[in-house]
Amino acid sequence: MPTREKMLMFGAAFLTSVSSFVIICVVLGTQRWMGSKVDFSGTNSTVSVSLTYGLFRGTCAQLIDSGLQVSETSFQVTEALNSTETQSINIAIIVLLVLSLISSFLSSGLTCSNVMSNPYQTFLGPIGVYTWNAIGGFFTLVVMILFAVNVEGNDLSVELATKCASVLLTHTRSEHSYEYSYWILLLNIFLNIVTTVIICFYNHARYSKKKEQERPIENASKDVILF
Repeated sequence: MPTREKMLMFGAAFLTSVSSFVIICVVLGTQRWMGSKVDFSGTNSTVSVSLTYGLFRGTCAQLIDSGLQVSETSFQVTEALNSTETQSINIAIIVLLVLSLISSFLSSGLTCSNVMSNPYQTFLGPIGVYTWNAIGGFFTLVVMILFAVNVEGNDLSVELATKCASVLLTHTRSEHSYEYSYWILLLNIFLNIVTTVIICFYNHARYSKKKEQERPIENASKDVILF
């Protein structure tokens, strides 16, 4: 049976791993990654498109220069994208999030098994927890970078707004606001770090205790030799 100290430390790591798993599920399930306002101008009119979207779905509304607002419509992000580059990055983000979800699930499984038992295999102990949390945190960070690149560098919002406007106009200005579905990814990275730190503390405490137990044996061996 695991010691009480191990059960407490791995139990805390289990809670942070499960929280990380839940956060990734929320990120994939909610569609509040980005809120944008994109302005277009034509020969006789100007159109402002407000849109909110995530990785799969979004909503948009048009405001014409006369002040008339067209009813809000929903759209599928993958169907609205025409550029191969923006489509590829969006798919890559989804794949990386799924891999991060799997990493959090495996971390939860490892920490839970260590609460109830002492695995013989080294990788099923702290090393496995370190590995899966490092992978999950890295994938999450890459997701945040890729999404920002898609919005700022590839004009993702402009491409979606153009599809919503359904008319050929010239893009003049756009404003972006990252929503909560994007920012809670930082919380996921933080939880990955916390899980790793908890297990590091456990390993350090176990190593210190082991060294203290070895000292009396070493001293006894010296006394026997002197005798």
